[in-house]
Amino acid sequence: MVSEASETTVKSGNVTARSMAPMLWPFVRPYCWRLAAFLAALVVTSVATLLVGQGLKMVIDQGLIAQSSASLRNAIVFLGGLSFVMAGATALRFYMISWLGERVSADIRNAVFTHIIGLEPEFFDRYPSGNIMARLTSDTTLLQSIVGSGLSLALRSSVTLVGALVMLFVTNIQLALIVLVGIPISVVPVLLLGRRVRQLSRQSQDSLADVGSYAGEIIQQIKVVQSYTREAQERIAFGSNVERAFDIAKGRIQYRSGLTALVILIIFSVLSVMVWTGGTAVVEGRLSGGDFGAFIFYAMVMAMSVATLSEVYGELQRAAGATERLMELLATESAIQSSSLAPDSEQGSCGALCFNNVTFAYASRRLVPAVCDFSLRVEPGEVIALVGPSGAGKTTLFDLIQRFYDPIEGCITLAGYDLKDYPLHTLRAQIGVVQQQPVLFSGTIKHNIGYGRSQSTDQALEQEIIEVAKSAQAHDFIMQCPQGYDSQVGEQGVRLSGGQKQRIAIARVLLKDPSLLLLDEATSALDSESEQAVQTALTELMAGRTTLIIAHRLATVMHANRIAVVDSGRLVALGTHQQLLAESPLYSRLARLQFNGGEYNKTLLES
Repeated sequence: MVSEASETTVKSGNVTARSMAPMLWPFVRPYCWRLAAFLAALVVTSVATLLVGQGLKMVIDQGLIAQSSASLRNAIVFLGGLSFVMAGATALRFYMISWLGERVSADIRNAVFTHIIGLEPEFFDRYPSGNIMARLTSDTTLLQSIVGSGLSLALRSSVTLVGALVMLFVTNIQLALIVLVGIPISVVPVLLLGRRVRQLSRQSQDSLADVGSYAGEIIQQIKVVQSYTREAQERIAFGSNVERAFDIAKGRIQYRSGLTALVILIIFSVLSVMVWTGGTAVVEGRLSGGDFGAFIFYAMVMAMSVATLSEVYGELQRAAGATERLMELLATESAIQSSSLAPDSEQGSCGALCFNNVTFAYASRRLVPAVCDFSLRVEPGEVIALVGPSGAGKTTLFDLIQRFYDPIEGCITLAGYDLKDYPLHTLRAQIGVVQQQPVLFSGTIKHNIGYGRSQSTDQALEQEIIEVAKSAQAHDFIMQCPQGYDSQVGEQGVRLSGGQKQRIAIARVLLKDPSLLLLDEATSALDSESEQAVQTALTELMAGRTTLIIAHRLATVMHANRIAVVDSGRLVALGTHQQLLAESPLYSRLARLQFNGGEYNKTLLES
């Protein structure tokens, strides 16, 4: 949706008020008829405004000076008719541009959100969630305000300015030349200071986004903050962020205030010269009072138009900053591209998963690979456990399987196809993940379990949700909740215990019915009773599926088909529990640390 010109401008970080138009045009184009109606109403309003000057001329020359009641009445009727035309056209103009501003901002918000949820996770490492939320909310709201109000004022003032200038020349060329000289003088400070205003506007919006990010993080982790009694320090830190944002905004306001004052001074200095020159011409009989009155009216219209443009220009610079931030998101291309090919999903669901000399390093740590020359073949239906010290690269392997990242070297294949050859939706539809800390969304239990299916909830799906909840050992506690499956779980599932959240997550994966299962420390954070219930649910979940398990507690993986020992991103040993005890120094050391001496533990190790 973003044009090549727009992308170039965004990447150069030099978005201007002028360059906004081609960037916003793709969003405005579907509503051309409303834009046309707005422009038509704008022209009518401007013409009616300019005709008021002729009405004043009629009042002065034909009514007051000629002392004709009939002419005065006709002039008043003419002005009254203009007022009705102006009222109707202004109402239409306001409605159309306000509607357009709301619609365009909503479409941009949708476009940005639709785009960013398809970006790779590494993108969100660079852009904090609060920053993105600020762009989706405050930036689009600012853009709506500018399009729905500021842009209307700018266009109206521009049309009126040109029309008033033409009428000035029609009325008196000598006085028009005086005004014409003043216009460039008043525009110079706008051009000189406008760039600085735009820079400060961008900085102001970035600082507000930082404030939102900081506040969101503190609120999200409020228990930790209060546990460490850091409330006072966080108040001070947040206050510092707010003051920094205020200082930047204050600088922007000072520039805009000075800009507006300077333009007004220049304009009214020119008007003073014009009034003195025109007044002298009236006294000497070279200009009629009506022409002079009309000229003053047109000059005032021009002055107000220029003053409005100088003020709106500052707002347009803010909008340019907001547009730059939004288009920057839209211009970002995902590093993970979905293939247009379509390998047989049925074949993929029963094929082997193979790591072939895979090496990967995160962008922030390119010199320290998280996975290094890793090779492993997982047969269909096999249960493979990944063990090793923290930071060994186990979770990174899971992320690579889901194509959150792509290997720097080597490849990963499923059923003989490189993962890059699968459309992302097809690949990820075959994978189910149960994490150590399950993620639940605000909403009902039914909604969170039903997240495992893409289609909307219906009666048949509701029955499936109940069945998978029973298989996940979750049905009984769900029925004890106040509204059963319609009970709210709270933000991030705060109203549920760890074991309850884990079982809902398992039920969600059961509903998805994947062929490849990834279990990341699924029971490590649970008490014994909850672990027993979750382990029973996991046994149900693993039946007939290829499964990879990350575990630090070796007792939970001793009966896997094979155990892969990972250290510093490398596969250092592979075999059964008994084989690794005899052959792998690292695995043996981990076992000794967990099963610390004693005949009971010796028996456990040999089991």
